[in-house]
Amino acid sequence: MTGLPQLISLLHLASPALPIGGFSYSQGLEAAIDCGLVSDATSAERWIRDNLIHVQSQCEAPVWLLLHRAWKSNDLTSVGQWNDWFHATRETAEMRLETEQMGWSLAKLVGQMAWGDDAQRAALASLSPVCLPTAFAAACVALDIDARDGLAAYAFNWAENQVAAAIKAVPLGQVAGQHILRGLHRAVLDAVDEAARRADAQPPQISTFSPMLGLLSARHETQYSRLFRS
Repeated sequence: MTGLPQLISLLHLASPALPIGGFSYSQGLEAAIDCGLVSDATSAERWIRDNLIHVQSQCEAPVWLLLHRAWKSNDLTSVGQWNDWFHATRETAEMRLETEQMGWSLAKLVGQMAWGDDAQRAALASLSPVCLPTAFAAACVALDIDARDGLAAYAFNWAENQVAAAIKAVPLGQVAGQHILRGLHRAVLDAVDEAARRADAQPPQISTFSPMLGLLSARHETQYSRLFRS
């Protein structure tokens, strides 16, 4: 388990104040609002929960664990392979640009903060493009953060960004947003458990099947009015 110094580092890493631009993306939520699939607090919570359980836990989260494992064992070949594989699964231009921009920003920050050793920072800087889960997993290893704790923070940070987007775009009140976020605590833990099961399987059981999200993301690229970049 993560000790107190690592916990503080993890809170720092997962903070919305981290300058990697997460606030500017909705990952299809804004398009779902435009299409009428999300219209109030109840439908917003259902949308975020379904994405967490049926999308994040089946692909991005288990890949995150595999990346953490590869960084931990200094298996840079596997790091590169999983980074490239994840990038290839981003099926729309907005999804690719999101993970590239946030990954690049976090990788740059890792270097500026001198997290980890020189070799690890050099390996992270050499990846182009570098995806967000790759950079976040590298930062967790550099800060000696346990894999499951790091993934829980990563998933919670994703959910928090989704709630923030819903507050702005539905729109919802701040208290309604906090109720949604509190209701997602169990879903975050379930997503981590499911991701660990999939990552530990031989071979890893990873699914990229999320056609509705892909369609909404593609629609968002030409949506008339937008607050977010995805």
